[in-house]
Amino acid sequence: MRRFFISLIVCLISAAPAIATPETEPDSISKSNKSDNTVYTDSIGLLDWSPKILREYLNSLIRGNIDRTRERKFDVSFGLSPSYTREASFGIGAMCTGLYRMDRNDTLPQPSDVFASLNASLNGFFVFTLKGNNLFPDNKSRLSYKMEIYRKRLDFWGITSEATANNPKSKYDRRQIDLQLEYVYRLTHNLFLGLHLRSDYTDAREMKNPEYLLGEHAQYYVTGIGVQIEIDSRDNLITPTRGIRIAYTPTIFPKFLGNAPSFFNSHQLIVNGYCGLWRDAVGAFDFYAKINSSKAPWTMREMVASDGIRMRGYYMGSYIDNSQVASQFEIRQHLWRRLGATAWVGGATVFSSLKEFKEREIKPEWLPNWGLGLRFEFKHNVNVRIDYGFGRHTSGLVFAIGEAF
Repeated sequence: MRRFFISLIVCLISAAPAIATPETEPDSISKSNKSDNTVYTDSIGLLDWSPKILREYLNSLIRGNIDRTRERKFDVSFGLSPSYTREASFGIGAMCTGLYRMDRNDTLPQPSDVFASLNASLNGFFVFTLKGNNLFPDNKSRLSYKMEIYRKRLDFWGITSEATANNPKSKYDRRQIDLQLEYVYRLTHNLFLGLHLRSDYTDAREMKNPEYLLGEHAQYYVTGIGVQIEIDSRDNLITPTRGIRIAYTPTIFPKFLGNAPSFFNSHQLIVNGYCGLWRDAVGAFDFYAKINSSKAPWTMREMVASDGIRMRGYYMGSYIDNSQVASQFEIRQHLWRRLGATAWVGGATVFSSLKEFKEREIKPEWLPNWGLGLRFEFKHNVNVRIDYGFGRHTSGLVFAIGEAF
């Protein structure tokens, strides 16, 4: 009975044998590993009827949390599963995550990582995401990147916090290409300095209430260049359990590098901390602040819950304004083998300028956030997460790869 339930869980997690590549290791290796009390598919009678490629794929998932980057040039896993978000409704998602080392003989404690996913839904929504961290062999530099291409049919209330609080709901079709690159070089043990590049193209189509844009264009493309100053002592980039990260990124967006009406800038500060709480439990803290200058186009304004990292459970675009401050604390508890659970509490606010904090009559409204989540270690130190978040008059589901922060 125990083996039946384990096989059922594995089948649900790995719903796509069709896109999987067979494991290159012979069956004798998987059989010899049974001494570690791991149940492999060739010992589950329920799966005797299944094709060999399916059993090999499920075995690769069972062994997926083992770091094999010193044995292989590229350790990759695939997955296919149903998906659901408040913005997109029901759909299907395919994902690929891989670990590698530029030099398999290096002494780095953690490998480089790359993740790609494609999600499509019944209402015409699609999003392609590619992100990762490339760690160079000298352990002195790192290249982080993220590219997102999507089309989303979204509800829309306006581009300021006052408008989103008072305007009736409208709709528009948002199409966006967003690219972010960060290269940092280690100056001392935990101090990094580097460059930040941000390029964004956003096009709002079929907008039912164009007056909500307050005279701005529906389409903008911008490019910004910034400096990254970072203190980073985390033990792992994807699933940290101890250490801190403090990253300050000022960025300028010259007018000649896009079609924004004028020059603008932004300042971003992220503070993360991690520590052990009790047995198999980690406490994680996140503080985020993004301040955009007043001339930033509406496409670069801060949207609560637009990234699945902060304010999980809120609808994308339900609160928009020039800048944002957010904070959250999360408890991450390992449960059994590759399964874990989380609980978090936090809050955020969006506002047009820092002057609002001095004016009692227009002081920004703080929005609460809390929720629960499940974790499954899909690859070594790479978790699949399912979070259900709650907020003010809202709740929602988030499915993603990697911890929120």
